[in-house]
Amino acid sequence: MFWAFLAVLTVIFVGPIVWMLLTSLKTNPEATSVPPTVLPSDPTVGAYEGLLRLDGSYPVLRWFFNSLLAATLHMLLVLTVASMAAYALARLRFRLRGLFFVVIVSTLFVPGFVFLMPNYLIIDRLGWLDTIWALVVPGAAGAFGVFFLRQFFAMLPGELEEAALIDGANQWQIFTRVVLPNSKPALATLAVLSFLTNWNDFIWPIYVLFSPERLTLPAGLRLLQGAYTTDYPVIMAGAFVASVPVLILFLFTQRYVIEGVSRSGLKG
Repeated sequence: MFWAFLAVLTVIFVGPIVWMLLTSLKTNPEATSVPPTVLPSDPTVGAYEGLLRLDGSYPVLRWFFNSLLAATLHMLLVLTVASMAAYALARLRFRLRGLFFVVIVSTLFVPGFVFLMPNYLIIDRLGWLDTIWALVVPGAAGAFGVFFLRQFFAMLPGELEEAALIDGANQWQIFTRVVLPNSKPALATLAVLSFLTNWNDFIWPIYVLFSPERLTLPAGLRLLQGAYTTDYPVIMAGAFVASVPVLILFLFTQRYVIEGVSRSGLKG
């Protein structure tokens, strides 16, 4: 029963990706045929060639690199801000520490759309509209990353810090040379989650990006849908290309992700 359950979960999660790949290898008439076909009768890479041909009016490759750059910078900023805040809340002693933590965690219960207009006004005042910084900075100080790392840091043995203090290390050296090297699973997990969140973001880029060449891949793919006709193989090819970097990232970090989730108290 256990293996049967895992097989069902595999089909549920992997099925859409396989369907995207198979549809991208079909012709448009076959992709819209009724009843639908599972396997392409005459596999072709015409959709991927069409995706590259569209690079003049629809700069798909530029969208891809925009998404990659924005997600990478956002991930690095999240790791920097969340790790320092989480370390202070988990290992340092100061007044109102518990209150600060409660206030930060309470923002997790606020719907994300509530922050849409305030973030837009802040980005407008900073002059970051239609720039990559509009995608990188908002959300970099999110409560989830602080909460996640704080749970992990709190479980680290205090003897490690005591030994470092005896050796003459200051607080910054303890943080960078003791705590962070022993927190690779949690940092890798947060890196994957923050990269994935930024990479798949659709609503926010539409609001803050106006130039076609500055769009990200999820926001740009919507332009490939025509008013009267839709080339489904091309759209599926773009969606499959958008899913590849995340899959590669997870394959290389899955061991750390599983260990980080299991040790941070977020199982289940």
